[in-house]
Amino acid sequence: MFQLGKTLVSETLFEQAFTCDLTACKGACCVEGEAGAPLELDEINQLKKDWTTLKPFLTKEGIKAIEVQGVAIQNAFEEWETPLIDGKACAYIAYNSKGVAQCGIEQANKHQANKIQKPISCHLYPVRVKSYSAFVAVNYHEWSICAPGCSLGSALKQPLYQFVQAALVRKFGQAWYDALHAAAQEFDANKNC
Repeated sequence: MFQLGKTLVSETLFEQAFTCDLTACKGACCVEGEAGAPLELDEINQLKKDWTTLKPFLTKEGIKAIEVQGVAIQNAFEEWETPLIDGKACAYIAYNSKGVAQCGIEQANKHQANKIQKPISCHLYPVRVKSYSAFVAVNYHEWSICAPGCSLGSALKQPLYQFVQAALVRKFGQAWYDALHAAAQEFDANKNC
């Protein structure tokens, strides 16, 4: 780990190759798991505000889950996350014509139904961000369902931090990302010595 401003970043973001391969995984990260995607308070407020514009982009099961549970739920650690459909798929899920899971929030945004973006935790995935009192940890979340993304990233020689560039800029800003990129170049140079 190394410090970058008020963040502690895992070098795994430089070492791990990754490029999401939706044709292979079919969006499994939106369907599998034991919990919903982490949400920030401003995202919850936006979901409440834009709920009616999101509905046409969600499944019937997702709409029902949200109407019963709310736009967000608190887990046992009192952290906010997306509700699930029967304890599995994210309630904000949608499927394309090929059966690939995708984010209904993002689909609504692409169709200009609203201005809300997919949750930052989803945009960053498989990078996870966790806030502590003195710093923010930025780590790689390894999950076997993402193995196709690791294989594709290796074939393309794309490190994880570059794959999630837009999400990192959205979360931390361009200056932070530029500093991260410089650290990655230094890391690679030192690794090859």
